[in-house]
Amino acid sequence: MNKNILKEIHQYPLKSVNIPIELYESTLGRYFIGYADDLVFGQDTSAWARLYNPINSGVLLHVNVWTVTDVSDSTFRVQFWFNATPPKSDVKYAPVTPTNLSIQPPPIPKVELQYASKVIGEPTGGIKAFVRRAQPETTLVDTENGKIIIGEGGNFLVFLSTPETPELLTSGRIAFGWWKEPIRNKCR
Repeated sequence: MNKNILKEIHQYPLKSVNIPIELYESTLGRYFIGYADDLVFGQDTSAWARLYNPINSGVLLHVNVWTVTDVSDSTFRVQFWFNATPPKSDVKYAPVTPTNLSIQPPPIPKVELQYASKVIGEPTGGIKAFVRRAQPETTLVDTENGKIIIGEGGNFLVFLSTPETPELLTSGRIAFGWWKEPIRNKCR
């Protein structure tokens, strides 16, 4: 190898840095967080919260993290659904925020965080992907690292119920962290 080339390589070494995908998406203004608080259910009712990716949003939704907090004295069931229709209810919209607060004006999320309490019925359609049990005064947390990818018109729904103790009134909280990825080309 030429001495000059070798000297140049050692003088200016290449630098490689790996950062978590969440940090990368946040620096681009595409990472968001939000939560649905005071979800009330029991006494033969349920509650839910979901990340909804509207039709024609122009983005893919990447679910990164979810948390479910049992703020009551009783256990409850937590079901996770992909692209399900929640029971008819009075839908509310939770505030969400970008995690990169240095960008002005702040990035606007395309994905909506919707929720409802005291609903009757179960989700329909879609896929019940997995189920967990929440214990009193604890928080369930899982990091999906963006592997749950929801297209336009789809959703990631978390459904809370008390099938073992339907007579008890209870409450919980659901939080999400996610990023949006612009859809580059819809035609393939």
